[in-house]
Amino acid sequence: MTIAGLDIGTTGCKCTVFDEQGRELGKAYRDYPVSRGLSGHEIDAKALKAAVFEVIREMSGKYPDISGLGVTSFGETFVLTDEAGEPLLPSMLYTDPRGAEECRELIGKIGEMRIAEITGLRPHEMYGISKMMWVRKNRPEIFEKAAYCFQMEDYIVFLLSGERVIDYSLATRTMAFDIHTLDYSEEILAAAGIERSLLSGPQPSGTAAGTVTPEASEKTGLPESCLIVAISQDQVAAAVGAGAFSGRIGVDGAGTVECLTPVYDGIPPIQPMYDGYFSVVPYVISGKYVAYAFSYTGGALIQWCVDTLAKKEKEEAEAMGISVNELLEKRYREKRGEEPSGLLVLPDFAGAATPYMDTGSRGVIIGLTADTEVCEIYRACMEGVAYEMLVNYRAVKKSGVHFEKLNATGGGARSKVWMQMKADILNVPITALKTVDAGTVGSAMLTGIAAGIFRDLQDAAQHMVEETVTYVPDSGMHRKYMDIFERYEKVYRVTRELM
Repeated sequence: MTIAGLDIGTTGCKCTVFDEQGRELGKAYRDYPVSRGLSGHEIDAKALKAAVFEVIREMSGKYPDISGLGVTSFGETFVLTDEAGEPLLPSMLYTDPRGAEECRELIGKIGEMRIAEITGLRPHEMYGISKMMWVRKNRPEIFEKAAYCFQMEDYIVFLLSGERVIDYSLATRTMAFDIHTLDYSEEILAAAGIERSLLSGPQPSGTAAGTVTPEASEKTGLPESCLIVAISQDQVAAAVGAGAFSGRIGVDGAGTVECLTPVYDGIPPIQPMYDGYFSVVPYVISGKYVAYAFSYTGGALIQWCVDTLAKKEKEEAEAMGISVNELLEKRYREKRGEEPSGLLVLPDFAGAATPYMDTGSRGVIIGLTADTEVCEIYRACMEGVAYEMLVNYRAVKKSGVHFEKLNATGGGARSKVWMQMKADILNVPITALKTVDAGTVGSAMLTGIAAGIFRDLQDAAQHMVEETVTYVPDSGMHRKYMDIFERYEKVYRVTRELM
């Protein structure tokens, strides 16, 4: 008997299969196009559906005994469909500029802080409710035909099981979900003019929606006995896959986006969360919540540096049989040892995320000289991401965060240099995990619990969460980094007015 985790991302989807002991057996991936223009950022839900069905069919062909499939996805983006689940128009991504006027309209009716108190979110047009209002106002002929409004998780759950179930963490991304009552807010829905009947029924993360329909079985190859589980938003699944089940452990998601995810034992005070644009999200454990503190460019900034500035070094590394990252780190040590670079890199190459949420901010590199080498800029990019996470850590600490260590996931967790740097800058021990894809692991853990393979989260974690090495902060390096951080804190404010 096997279980599978389906991870639906913005540009691609992945299905990974595990055995009863939590060992990975195989995976399949497909991507799909995203359209980004001046007037809108969209994804074709039909193309997404086709890709999802393809990866499931590929895995079910190799592992016909899949007993449960868990679905996790990115948030905010919704799909308006008819009763058969056929999309009625392209889906707006969270970065789509439409909905700003409607968000202001909603704030005018209810009040910004009131919305934050209800939803745990500082109002922003990225969330689903504002964009639903935009469609109702600007495409009324489409909106009138809509039978259902899904996000990607409950859309695929519906296509596979025929049931309309969305987990709490993704329901929050509508900005119409009450984190206190764990249900949709009638006050917000009424002010927005959105019927509750359009939305799927919210349930705890990891809820089994039902089994595969005969039609879906024929299209995907999944057995009709296969349980379909509504897991969560991808960051919540990653926290589960990182083994973070209490406030003692936070998560450093060292992927394309750098994300710090603390766990709270209750709803944190709203004011500091509001001030920092931090989301309050119901967690998989009843009564617990998580928050997202993130930078849009984590590993993406390191990749930019390598692809744009280190083309020669990539060729040299390939000839030497090592990665370009290893080569750059080696050359940095030869030139500067373990000393900080002294350069200041503001990592806002895709805009600033928390605690600013400023899409107009841009990347900055300060301190270059004619003697500066690529290896130093590479190192400074890593430092810049870590400094930005310290900015977030200090802001989110005002809400009562008290984790004792971080568990690190994602490709960046494989870099010993970066992990030690983060531990030194944040002054917090960081444990790297064996798995790179914690979201898929978390999805499989919750699916295994729903399918009766694991007793509970602790049992699932014993099978699937494996620690590798813990990086302990070096007090001397921390002091050196903090001398530089005093200057880094001023970079955003000083340079922003020039952009």
